[in-house]
Formats: sequence, C-alpha cells, structure tokens
Amino acid sequence: MTAEPVKAEHRWPVPPQDGYTVDDLFTLPNLPPHTELIDGSLVFVSPQRAFHSMMIDLLVSGLRSTAPPDRKVYREMTVLLDNRNGPEPDISVVRAKEVIDLEQTRFQAADVLLAVEVISPDSEVRDQDAKPRKYAAAGIPYFWLVDMAGSDRHPVVRVYELDPVSKTYALSGIHHERLKTAVPFTVDMDITLDALRAL
Repeated sequence: MTAEPVKAEHRWPVPPQDGYTVDDLFTLPNLPPHTELIDGSLVFVSPQRAFHSMMIDLLVSGLRSTAPPDRKVYREMTVLLDNRNGPEPDISVVRAKEVIDLEQTRFQAADVLLAVEVISPDSEVRDQDAKPRKYAAAGIPYFWLVDMAGSDRHPVVRVYELDPVSKTYALSGIHHERLKTAVPFTVDMDITLDALRAL
C-alpha cells in the first residue's frame, strides 16, 4: 500500500479593502511572473500564443535596429502610471537616461515614449480599452496595438498618437505589411507573415 501524495495548498493573497498599490506589486511574495496592477487589482498573465511572442520579438528587433542612442527598447517591463496602476506593456520605448542599471524593474510613465500591446485572447479588452486609456491619461505620447487580421491571420499594427488637449489617442495609421512611421523615431520594418515566420 502506498501513501497518497499530499497536495500543496496554494493561498492567493487577499486584497486590501481599497485594492493593491504599486508598492504591493513589488513587495508581495510569490506573485507569478508578469503580474500587472490595473485599478488596484492584480492581473495574472495566461499562457501566450506563439504569435504573441514572435510578434514582440519582431517589433523589438526592428525598433532596436533603428532607435537613436537616447532611446532604449524593452519588453515586458512594469510602467508606473499612478499608485493603483502598474501595467506591463509588451514593449516600451523609454528615454535612455532613465535606465539605471541591470536590476531595474520599472519605469515611470513620464520616462516612456511608446507603449505597445500585442492582443491576446485573455487580454483583448484590457489591451484595446483599459490600457490605452490609462497610457493616454498618464501622458505616454505614442501607443501601438498589434493584432492578427484577414483570413491568413497576418499581423496588423495600429499606430496612435496622443492628443495633449483631450488626453486621448488618435489613430494615425494602420500597417499591414510594412510598418513605416516617423514617431517616436524613424521606423521602417517588414511585418509580413514571412518576416514573422523567419524568426
């Protein structure tokens, strides 16, 4: 007769009455990787599709190859928008002078010039609605939203620019095969399915 294995019981943190703060995001023990803070609630990331990972790689590579020396490109770094919001854009372009060291875990919203979200099935509403509204309110000048389109499910990148008066994003371009824009710096990259599959 063999003994039944004892299942370890996992205990999720109990949120405070007013919700979590960004301080909690960085001090609560044993949070899963890439946990975000949205409106005082912890958001855990689900497993991602291959498209999500590959598209991030493609864009990071293209952005880094054209970024001027005073700009740096990061993937999956927390951006502190306010005391109750610490999302983690899939890609951020930041001012190089704000990069402190290799131990850095976050950037202030004022340091970020571009936030990029690649839509996932579990995060579609956050990526299309909540996050861009919050990025715009925090003053991040540019936002890109990446998805699949058409029957062949090819990449499409929607480029938005901040209207400083209304603090909302205005669509400035939709790119299907080539992503060509002058902001936040000159970018010209192949975003076809072939480019994605060549990674």
